[in-house]
Amino acid sequence: MEFKKIVITKFGGPEVLKMITEPSLPEPKPGEVRVKVLCTSAAFTDTLIRRGNYLGIKVKPPFSPGYDLIGIVDKVGAGVTHIKKGQKIAELTVIGAYSQYICLNAKTVVPVPDGLKNEEAVSLILTYLTAYQMLHRSAKVKEGQTILIHACSGAVGTAMLQLGKLMNLKMYGTASKGKHDFIQAEGGIPIDYQHEDFLERLKKDEPNGIDAVFDPIGGDYFPRSLKVLKKRGTLVGFGYQSAASGNGGNVILDFMKVKFWNLLPTKPNANFYIISDWHQKQNDWFKADMQALFNLLATHKIRPEIGKIMDFSQAAEAHKLVESAAIIGKIVLTVNKEA
Repeated sequence: MEFKKIVITKFGGPEVLKMITEPSLPEPKPGEVRVKVLCTSAAFTDTLIRRGNYLGIKVKPPFSPGYDLIGIVDKVGAGVTHIKKGQKIAELTVIGAYSQYICLNAKTVVPVPDGLKNEEAVSLILTYLTAYQMLHRSAKVKEGQTILIHACSGAVGTAMLQLGKLMNLKMYGTASKGKHDFIQAEGGIPIDYQHEDFLERLKKDEPNGIDAVFDPIGGDYFPRSLKVLKKRGTLVGFGYQSAASGNGGNVILDFMKVKFWNLLPTKPNANFYIISDWHQKQNDWFKADMQALFNLLATHKIRPEIGKIMDFSQAAEAHKLVESAAIIGKIVLTVNKEA
């Protein structure tokens, strides 16, 4: 049986994403399951991988991108007993999800509870999990504290606003003026980064400093973000929009800066959050945190903002929308229709 997938033909812009047809379905090895992919997403991390700027990716083109997926187990490999054919699962794939079928390690997939919408469930895997783990495990933010979220109207920023609201956090968020009403509706305090210096604003509004900054931009934002923190505050770097959009960001340089700042006793703490590392090294956390998020979704305590639903054949256009920050919320790519 033939199946289709999107591949990165070479590192570069959205135009390097091409649809190809494979002549036969992949066969699961012992300990694997074959999954019929229902949906995936387009995120900044996918664009970093497409450009060859993402830490930890050693595979060379051609390969399929796709960081997360919701799918149905289509075939079970030898030795797999805890996952059954026909079961709906979620996984953080890092690469490979822009494909109608994929084989995955059965030990790392997470069952999806009944009754959840696929487009909302897939929005939790990368976006909400990133926000949840940065808040609770990386920065260890406590109830009622004050934080700053850069690129606040993006998918991760929106997730953090909703999760932070459950913790009664005071949340500042940088975004363009047109997205301020949305941020306020989600419980945040907007800062117009195009016409206002967030450092000056927070020095005035929070003279004693704030507890945490979540920065997906990098570059010169990092040292300025450090300056708004309390002495025991935490800067968490992630995502790196400047590198993803080709505007001169350097993820590796940012990573080295963070490591250097942590050696300085006068600086607040700085972390570099890479979800793929955590997924691999702390898989129990991944499973526990995904179940917590599925519970929050099922009880309507969080509501993923779905900016646009597109067919995965439109992956190149979806990547353009992501890089231009033209969409508020998550871009979901439909791969197979659910029976």
